[in-house]
Amino acid sequence: MRACGLIVEYNPFHNGHLYHINQAKTETSAECMIAVMSGSFLQRGEPAIIDKFHRTKAALKAGVDLVLELPYAFAVQSSRLFAKGAVHTLQEIDTDFLCFGSESGDISHFISTYTLFKEKEADYKCSLHYSLKKGASFPEASKQAYQDIGLIDHSIDLSKPNNILGFSYIKTILDNNLSIKPSTIKRINNQYHDTEIQSTIASATSIRNKLLDDYILFSDDIINSIPDETIRQLQLYQKETGLWHEWEKYFPLIYYRVLTMNAEELATIQGVDEGIEHRLLSTLMEATSFNEWMKAIKTKRYTWTRIQRLFVHLLTNTKKNDLIAVNEMNSVPYIRLLGASKQGRAYLNDKKKQIDVPIITSLSRNQHPLLSIEERATNAYYSILSPKLRNKFHAQELKPPIMI
Repeated sequence: MRACGLIVEYNPFHNGHLYHINQAKTETSAECMIAVMSGSFLQRGEPAIIDKFHRTKAALKAGVDLVLELPYAFAVQSSRLFAKGAVHTLQEIDTDFLCFGSESGDISHFISTYTLFKEKEADYKCSLHYSLKKGASFPEASKQAYQDIGLIDHSIDLSKPNNILGFSYIKTILDNNLSIKPSTIKRINNQYHDTEIQSTIASATSIRNKLLDDYILFSDDIINSIPDETIRQLQLYQKETGLWHEWEKYFPLIYYRVLTMNAEELATIQGVDEGIEHRLLSTLMEATSFNEWMKAIKTKRYTWTRIQRLFVHLLTNTKKNDLIAVNEMNSVPYIRLLGASKQGRAYLNDKKKQIDVPIITSLSRNQHPLLSIEERATNAYYSILSPKLRNKFHAQELKPPIMI
């Protein structure tokens, strides 16, 4: 049975994601669609607007056959480590293809760019190190380094977010000589960072912004941009919890954490580097909201995404020592199954002899260190709910995967 992998966040699942699934099926003729999905917290350092289980249900109803959770230790990371965790998860479950969305839409451009990059990788690293030393942020330094070796003006624009992620997927596959065959489809009708809904295929950012503005009411532009099952799952979650997960809800918790720590303690947290702990402390007493605090901390060196990621790690008490092993891993230690369709279950039954790592169906029976971090992240995510709801949603982690 041929399988195609998708690396996703579904925050929330929208019509663009449905288009991605259908195009990937057409491109690869795959019989099983496998999504590796970030869990409670996302790559850019944000809480998912609703929990992973409601997002899993929406994905399964839309045509995904297996939903696998990308471990927190890879999910809230740079594009390199995010790609490493996601692509190796697909490799371990014996996926044939990886299809990703990009601003380029041409896989040959990614391959030729990779070839040129490998030829000039030493020059890239030298330029990157020089820019970082001069005080540039990593995205700026990386962009300058790509430009210095001629990649910015090459086949793909490596200043675009989906091209950057796609290039990281290609590097992971080719650097490790993996058997996955990559393909890409062009994003249509919207840009990744679009803040307003402009058509029936809109960015997740614009949909979240509208949801946060309307809060309970679902306006016509939201309804027209997301499938019926996503609307249903959003409504179910909102009705039960009375909220969307957003950073402002976590502001008191983050504020208290920093208030009770000194610079040396802060410096042990993942992502707290280059003296940013002092900036956290110096801006603390003036902050009255999360957004205000972010604006006070942000500088040319400390980007918005970088600060959000370190706040996630602060919230989950994830320390640098906790993630040392992630950099050294050559693959992933387990596969976490969140949900499966009938076709997905048939695929797992067909492939069970080829899968060498354990398939985790519940957090209760396993003690891998990455699962301990996962449990902390889950507890932090649900911490803004009432005790009764916290217990209910945490109990979902102990149940079998969702089956449809």
